[in-house]
Amino acid sequence: MMMNTCNGNVAKEPTVRPATQANRFYTGDAKELSGEVDSLLARHAGDKQYADLAAVIVPHAGYYFSGNVAAAAYMSIPAGKAAIEREQSGAYSNSAGREQARPKGKLYKRIFLLGPSHHEWLDGASVNTEFDYYSTPLGNVKVDVETAQKLTEADSVFTYQPKAHDREHCLEVQLPFLQRRFKEVPPIVPIIISTNDFRKLKRIAEVLKPYLTEENMFVISSDFSHYPTYDDACKVDARTGKAVESGNVERFIAVLEENARSGIRNLATSACGELAIATLMLMIQDGNFEVKHLLYQNSGDIDNHDHSRVVGYHAFAIVRRASQEFVLSDDEKRMLKEIALNSIKDSLDGKPISHHSPLTSHLSSKCGAFVSLHKKGRLRGCIGHFGEDVPLHAIVAEMARAAAFEDPRFMPVTKNELDDIDIEISVLTPMRRIQSLDEFELHRHGIYIRKGYRSGTFLPQVADEVNWTKEEFVSHCAQDKAGIGWDGWKDAELYVYEAIVF
Repeated sequence: MMMNTCNGNVAKEPTVRPATQANRFYTGDAKELSGEVDSLLARHAGDKQYADLAAVIVPHAGYYFSGNVAAAAYMSIPAGKAAIEREQSGAYSNSAGREQARPKGKLYKRIFLLGPSHHEWLDGASVNTEFDYYSTPLGNVKVDVETAQKLTEADSVFTYQPKAHDREHCLEVQLPFLQRRFKEVPPIVPIIISTNDFRKLKRIAEVLKPYLTEENMFVISSDFSHYPTYDDACKVDARTGKAVESGNVERFIAVLEENARSGIRNLATSACGELAIATLMLMIQDGNFEVKHLLYQNSGDIDNHDHSRVVGYHAFAIVRRASQEFVLSDDEKRMLKEIALNSIKDSLDGKPISHHSPLTSHLSSKCGAFVSLHKKGRLRGCIGHFGEDVPLHAIVAEMARAAAFEDPRFMPVTKNELDDIDIEISVLTPMRRIQSLDEFELHRHGIYIRKGYRSGTFLPQVADEVNWTKEEFVSHCAQDKAGIGWDGWKDAELYVYEAIVF
């Protein structure tokens, strides 16, 4: 059906994916469903919430079997105002009466739902771009169709294949938990993954990783061991769980292969959502995230269910590591200045760069740095390195030499100039990808712009030397440094970093 708007334009009626799993994996009665989900969440009312939560790994079986484990994952989320109010009103109270401080409730801009395909072979990822809403007995959940469409445009590994979503339960069963955890569920991006090509998993992860920011949350849907005996499930799931906790995708895959070769009777899989889990692990392998195990059960734990053939359920929270402030003492700064100056002197004398020891842990840490040379207040050379692959003392020595002799804008420094040259060092914090200029702070952040093979940067202190707005700051960097034009940054990759300048 098409609808006419007041200005005469024709508007498309919103499309709604029906709740195909109601009365199968969960009850179709709204009142009963609310009560059941709230009761499950109440079991974990005293569990820790993580203010820096980035993702959860959650089971997707029927609520009778896996609902308790799923609730452990959802109660680790720093929920929105409505959920906090429900907790305060006692809706999530438990018999133990446990209380603990909560992080301030927060809302996410969108929630990415990733899970396996139980019915269709995709050889890639299917992102649901057709429906505006997903329906459950508790109401409709909005789909972020715009973001879903952007994924299909970013890489051909993302498509929309209707049959992958029509009967699939792994994402739908997550929605009632989200609806009871949040007053208004942030728009979702539903993604089903199915491929044997590890290179395609890497492409999926590369497209999704820029969205792994504080404004978004990822829900990874997976059960674990399928159909071994109770005792075998506990052993297999313990190994798999430790591999997930490691955050190492190679170890995770190796353990899955080891389990498959173990000869355990009736073990059909160690993790039905292994591709979704592997995708997440590829996204967090930079070491800035920690995987926390929350709860394990299997179907044999439920009312003494059959122990001869069970399914395992894990819940995990993936949390951003607290950033450790990198501070250099006055002595360490003095040592770096001496290292830079001696590197230039050694070069003028035809000597190799000196090795310096003993050194503090900070000077041995791997991070980027720029070295700038000024002569009587005027720039005389500036070269830097962003990578975190060389110890700080070594990169300062190398960049000092490069600034003195390899900056193409200037003639090489001579011995007669040394007494007039001042050395400025900028030690760089790790770069962080941003999605909009709202995340960029003038004077605090440096900007790094990359588009194709072109890139350019302005250090944070450049803002102190000019009278630009942050839009002008970024535009000048795009035009003057990256060579991609004044507006070139608008469709380029943007990164920010901070600098310790001395």
